[in-house]
Amino acid sequence: MRAVIQRVSRASVTCEGDVVGAIGRGLLVLLGIAAADADADLEYIVQKSLALRIFPDEAGKMNLSVADVKGELLIVSQFTLNGDARKGRRPAYDEAAPPQVAEPLYLKAIRLFEHSGLRVQTGRFRAHMDVELVNDGPVTLLLDSGRAF
Repeated sequence: MRAVIQRVSRASVTCEGDVVGAIGRGLLVLLGIAAADADADLEYIVQKSLALRIFPDEAGKMNLSVADVKGELLIVSQFTLNGDARKGRRPAYDEAAPPQVAEPLYLKAIRLFEHSGLRVQTGRFRAHMDVELVNDGPVTLLLDSGRAF
């Protein structure tokens, strides 16, 4: 499982002209689910995302988590995070989970993020989405449950 974590001042997701999710200060989490992913991968990504100390403390040092600052979370499924562009010019998505595998894990991720007590908003699974964000910093981190990076 892979995630792109972006610290944002605000972010939103629009589908077919309707805003389906919007947050203020917090994290935009783009979540890519691979075919081989299991609950342990999901739990790693969720816990790591919530615990990352990437918000500034009173001294301006990145020392606080999204939970510490009572930030918000916008969780968006993005299968292209499992794309392999090492060969040729068209990425291969062989490692991405098919929708019937990915959707239950995506929904479980949302529930786990909601258990943090933070406000959680989402995109729409398998929909074309316009994602807007103001990256604060900018701060962007890549997570991989297999510790590939």
